[in-house]
Amino acid sequence: MRKITQSMSLLAAAMMAAGVLAASARADGLNIDKQDIGTVLGGVGGALIGSQVGHGRGQLVGVAAGTLIGAYLGNRVGKSLDEADRGYMNNTNAHALETSQTGTTSAWRNPDSGNAGTITPERTYQTAGGQYCREFQQTITVEGKTQKGYGTACRQPDGSWKIVD
Repeated sequence: MRKITQSMSLLAAAMMAAGVLAASARADGLNIDKQDIGTVLGGVGGALIGSQVGHGRGQLVGVAAGTLIGAYLGNRVGKSLDEADRGYMNNTNAHALETSQTGTTSAWRNPDSGNAGTITPERTYQTAGGQYCREFQQTITVEGKTQKGYGTACRQPDGSWKIVD
């Protein structure tokens, strides 16, 4: 059971990092509290991961534990990333998704807060509808603690990138 809990913690952290990227992109220009967004997205991601563990009552325990772990981690990162951090991250992510070769890591760092991160496009493909998408790996380091995430972003008609998974 301990091994499952540790695995869920790591998976929830990965989902939370991808959720923070999505949340920061959605929060720009809106009056939305980043800590609340991080909590909600972390909880949802944790619940999804927890639902993959066990069967019956064990699966319910996995969902509950995943939700709590994901919400806590999402809350902490959401609280810690300020507007300047999100600006550095969003600029780096947009540039990397648009122009970086697959496997090339792009990094950002806020010299004032010390928070930092990376994004590495892993695979580029075109959907049946003609939309270009990229799978990516991301890290976010807040207060010396690094979280890893994985996701997929697709180019929108206006040229921006939107997290879809």
